[in-house]
Amino acid sequence: MSSPTWDPAVYTAFGNYRSRPFYDLTGRIAAEAPRHVVDLGCGTGELTAALADRWPEAVVEGVDSSQTMLDVARSRIAGTDRLAFTHGDIVHWEPADDVDVVVSNAALQWVPGHQGLMGRWLEQLASGAWLAVQVPGNFAAPSHALMRELADSLQWEHRLRGVLRHSDTVSDPRHYLELMLDAGWEADVWETTYCHVLIGEDAVLTWVRGTGLRPVLDALSVEEAAQFEEQYNQLLYDAYPAVERDGVMTTVYPFRRIFCVGRKP
Repeated sequence: MSSPTWDPAVYTAFGNYRSRPFYDLTGRIAAEAPRHVVDLGCGTGELTAALADRWPEAVVEGVDSSQTMLDVARSRIAGTDRLAFTHGDIVHWEPADDVDVVVSNAALQWVPGHQGLMGRWLEQLASGAWLAVQVPGNFAAPSHALMRELADSLQWEHRLRGVLRHSDTVSDPRHYLELMLDAGWEADVWETTYCHVLIGEDAVLTWVRGTGLRPVLDALSVEEAAQFEEQYNQLLYDAYPAVERDGVMTTVYPFRRIFCVGRKP
């Protein structure tokens, strides 16, 4: 599966909800004075800048495969000699000798076989380095299961065959823990389900447009995408009923995420 195209405005529509796992992840990194911090899959760069604020003496580098996202990052965030954004593919990234902290927040789920990449980084990173990874763990949730079922239907299967990944997208928490432990790392792995309260009409569809639905939208024409979204949205209404509270339509959207933080002795 190729990398999806990204719409920065759509992706950042739920900025507070999308950023919270980043802070929960990086809050477990106890590095005091890293030399070089890398954010793999940095997107629009706001969270990369937060790493530069946390470690002002470090060189902080954001890496992303989307030039569109990087253009937004560079335009919004004043560049300094200690904060830079680099165009690159996570698959081909390798740590330099001075990299002390590697963060990847909600990016590795797009990389088939990312567990092998993590294993390589665990071997390559220097003693004392930190690796912190967060991936969505909601691929069995109705929002994603219904999307796959619709894509596999008679109407859409010929257009969307192979576009969406299935059970191999991410591992369970234990697998990530064992991956780190087997590499000789100290490891802390956990999962959290955030119950987001989404506001407005078509709230879950709007959320998924920013991430999981991107490969489908890329594969279809504008007219086909609109038809797919209409059918998909009807399924979402049943799975995630909206409730009016104080005159505002609200939808509760549970979102499970998997966190892995490790340090190389």
